[in-house]
Amino acid sequence: PHYMPETAVKVTLVNFMITQDGLQDQLLGIVVAQERPDLEEEKSNLILQGAENKKKLQETEDQILEVLSADGNILENEQGIQVLNSAKVISTDIEEKQKIAEETEQRIDEARAGYTSIAWRSSILFFAISSMSNIEPMYQYSLTWFMNLFIQAIKDSEPATDLEVRLKNLDEYFTYFLYKMVCRSLFEKDKLLFSFLLATRIKRAENILSDAELKFLLTGGVAVGTLDDNPFHSWLSEKSWGEITRMSDLEPCKGFRDEFAQNELQWREMFESAEPYTYEFPGRWKECHPFTRLLIIRCIRPDKIVPAVMLFVAKEMGQRFIEPPPFDLAACYGDSNPCSPLIFVLSAGADPNASLFKLADENGFGETMKIVSLGQGQGPKAAKYVEESYKTGGWVVLQNCHVYGSWMTTLERICEEFKPETAHKNFRLWLTSYPSSVFPVSVLQNGIKMTNEPA
Repeated sequence: PHYMPETAVKVTLVNFMITQDGLQDQLLGIVVAQERPDLEEEKSNLILQGAENKKKLQETEDQILEVLSADGNILENEQGIQVLNSAKVISTDIEEKQKIAEETEQRIDEARAGYTSIAWRSSILFFAISSMSNIEPMYQYSLTWFMNLFIQAIKDSEPATDLEVRLKNLDEYFTYFLYKMVCRSLFEKDKLLFSFLLATRIKRAENILSDAELKFLLTGGVAVGTLDDNPFHSWLSEKSWGEITRMSDLEPCKGFRDEFAQNELQWREMFESAEPYTYEFPGRWKECHPFTRLLIIRCIRPDKIVPAVMLFVAKEMGQRFIEPPPFDLAACYGDSNPCSPLIFVLSAGADPNASLFKLADENGFGETMKIVSLGQGQGPKAAKYVEESYKTGGWVVLQNCHVYGSWMTTLERICEEFKPETAHKNFRLWLTSYPSSVFPVSVLQNGIKMTNEPA
């Protein structure tokens, strides 16, 4: 939140958002607990044993202090001498146990360290999907949802006896699994952007891609001072020449402007090509990094940046990351549970009713499904239907949530009270809404979001 200065000085804001290091530790604990439960159990026992040893040491120190503070000669205090002798035995015993525990912990930590790479990479993916809310407020994903997907991926990915192969299988499976789960909640226009975001976040974390390069791709750099005359004004625009000049200051593109002049004919051929993103660049730029190719295309043929981005993603992530899976309502229903609302994020002309009614008929809920089109005065009716179906196991559809903003806090409270222990296993809550800032974030984060745009 942002406050006026006079308010800001009176309050202390605590940010409880998880950090990447914190998330990496949590994911490491999850993957080790799933893959090597023996190690995780041993580590837990060591922590408990360590706490017990500290408690014993504290009790022993308290007894010694009590003896030393007693009146009279300590040498004549038989009970005090026994306490001191027993304290020495306990202390020696604890020291030996602690030594063994430290050796065991070191061995466990070495074994756990083998799984650090998958935890680190997966933590990058979470912060990538978290940033999608900057594009559209309906793109919200909770940490709990992410961790459940991670656990499912550990169980479903291909096993292997070799650790390196196993981690590769898990990484590939989880990355694409996460892509599929997120893609079904994105509008078509944002799916390639999401793939590109995943690719660039991973490359930035691996120090293959710099912030300066990414910023240049997005902005074309900032013009400072006067620009040299454009020697290719007959076919190259001033804007493109300025961007080529600024791009040549980036580390991977050093010397590009001079070499561009030396190979004018080939670059002009590329400029006039119908598919410049597949053109073989002249000179040493033939072997440049795929992202550097993007920068060059951005400067010379910015109209072809979208197919160029698709090629970049396909090369770095795989062809399947530019081919979003088709909408599958039955699969979304199969992944759901009574405590997670299923949310249709609507677009102009979209009508999910036909698909939903068909699914309801196929699963035997067509005749009993309750439907409420939200609006003024419909709140009590909607709440009653939800309460009844929660207990009896029916389906409830609340349409057009975006038009009834004043009731959204009530909807949020209702969804927060859903518990696996008390919900009927067949109960499902379906919600439809256009993108709206009034829709509760917690419901979005914990629900299954779907977009089904008209063809």
